[in-house]
Amino acid sequence: MTLRECYDLIGDYDQVATRLPSASLIERFLLKFPDDATYNTLVAAMEAGNREEAFRGAHTLKGVCGNLSLTMLLTPVAALTEVLRNAGDAIPAEAEELYARVKEAYALTNDAIATFKATKA
Repeated sequence: MTLRECYDLIGDYDQVATRLPSASLIERFLLKFPDDATYNTLVAAMEAGNREEAFRGAHTLKGVCGNLSLTMLLTPVAALTEVLRNAGDAIPAEAEELYARVKEAYALTNDAIATFKATKA
């Protein structure tokens, strides 16, 4: 699998190429994505019912996905961020469905990255 083929599954290669000047730099940051702790922060906060921390985790993950043009994950995490933004103290019920979409997109994104990484070995 090439880097572009990986991006065809999870994002927008042409868009990330406008931010990061070389394929090697894109690859380096993409391969670091699964090790980023932001998603784990979001998961822990959602499971604990901590809306404020969940918002921070979702917002940070949204930024990472935006910078890497991981659009498959960016779309649901951006929606989750907005639902959590001004929701008061509790996590609203509508956030649960969006969170499920985030988890699914995150798994698919990581699977594609793992497949790409395996072809590099």
